[in-house]
Amino acid sequence: MRAIALALAATLFSASALAATVGQKAPDFTAVDSNGQSHKLSDFAGKTVVLEWTNHECPFVKKHYGAGNMQKQQAAAVADGVVWLKINSGAPGKQGHVDGAAANAVVAREGSKATAYLLDHSGEIGKAYAAKTTPHMYVIDGAGVLQYNGAIDSNPSADPADIPGATQYVVQALAELKAGTPVSTPTSKPYGCSVKYGS
Repeated sequence: MRAIALALAATLFSASALAATVGQKAPDFTAVDSNGQSHKLSDFAGKTVVLEWTNHECPFVKKHYGAGNMQKQQAAAVADGVVWLKINSGAPGKQGHVDGAAANAVVAREGSKATAYLLDHSGEIGKAYAAKTTPHMYVIDGAGVLQYNGAIDSNPSADPADIPGATQYVVQALAELKAGTPVSTPTSKPYGCSVKYGS
């Protein structure tokens, strides 16, 4: 039992040591998107990158897409030169899991403006970033340093009517990075459905 406990502790330590931390270099990764194209985070050096964990069946994700909030933020960011990557870490058989064709159907239905939809069926990327919810948002600056980790906004509800009165943390962080000022809210508590990892 003691050996098992020690092995588990070592595994947990290893995972936490790899987890993304604000103010430090964001973990690099390579993933294939819904069109079969490979993307490596480090290939976007010099550009600000937003990571958005998603699950189209989650009510909290539906809140932001149904109201057009997520698409509006994506479009504005991409127009400003930001790379916006949707990531689905749902394992096969779990809620919200998609293959490439299904992901593209979701993108078309939602009107997503993201740069790419990445498939992380193994959950490796999600675990490296300790992604907990859908949505869970991250902002990485041009130097590859994680500058924001948390919720999309300040109102943890599934009600679209709550969006106008909320502080939009990702929009705020992107504006501050563009202005060359420190991100005023670098972390917040993410809210939404749990990421549907396989194990």
